[in-house]
Amino acid sequence: MYTVAVTKDFIASHFLIGGDWGSENFPHAHHYVAEVSIEAAQLDRHGYLVDIVEIEGALNSIVAYFRDCVLNEKEEFAGLNPSIEHFSRIICEKLLALIHPPGTGTLTVKLWENASCWAAFRQTF
Repeated sequence: MYTVAVTKDFIASHFLIGGDWGSENFPHAHHYVAEVSIEAAQLDRHGYLVDIVEIEGALNSIVAYFRDCVLNEKEEFAGLNPSIEHFSRIICEKLLALIHPPGTGTLTVKLWENASCWAAFRQTF
């Protein structure tokens, strides 16, 4: 099984809704780190799982969309608590729509909210 991975950091804000989470219910920023990994048994004709330049370009465009914004104001979070669980899924789905891995495998987005807390979403392709 082959694995290729890329990370990208960015800052975005949010506030939690639907419960009493103290200061988390008020707008605040996080320095997120998106850690993307792709696993599959098949390489493309160039010997790549997915070209790292392609992954970086796709991830950069997704990060640019969310960077320095309030997540609650983005349509992807309409009706959702902007948790790192939802956020990791949203990034994963957007990324999979932009890259084209060969064969079948998995794409995982691990989203770090700080140095010790993360959530991940894995999708098969």
